[in-house]
Amino acid sequence: MVGILEKFKVGGKQEVDIEEYLDTLGLEEDDLLVEHADMWVRPMALETVSDVDKITSELRKGNIVILNIEPLFKRNAIKLRQTISELKGTVQDINGDIARLSEHKLILTPSGVKISK
Repeated sequence: MVGILEKFKVGGKQEVDIEEYLDTLGLEEDDLLVEHADMWVRPMALETVSDVDKITSELRKGNIVILNIEPLFKRNAIKLRQTISELKGTVQDINGDIARLSEHKLILTPSGVKISK
């Protein structure tokens, strides 16, 4: 952490490595400890169709999922479309929501959480 802060010295000639800084966000806190929270934001990757069960489980627990669809997109675009359709149905069944954040990222929300589109 000190190395990152040194790059922000006032008047210093060092450049800020934004990628390094972003990669270290959250590492200051002890991520290994499980804290109680009413809701978590879970980053997940859609590697295979079988990941749908894990994603659905997180939504049913009341958590928000930030889903990276790139791994399945690279392997099988048809399976990706079917899988997203299945996830969309699940989200509708639990009264949640789904939206695209970027080319390969989706946000899925649990019951009672809507996305302003």
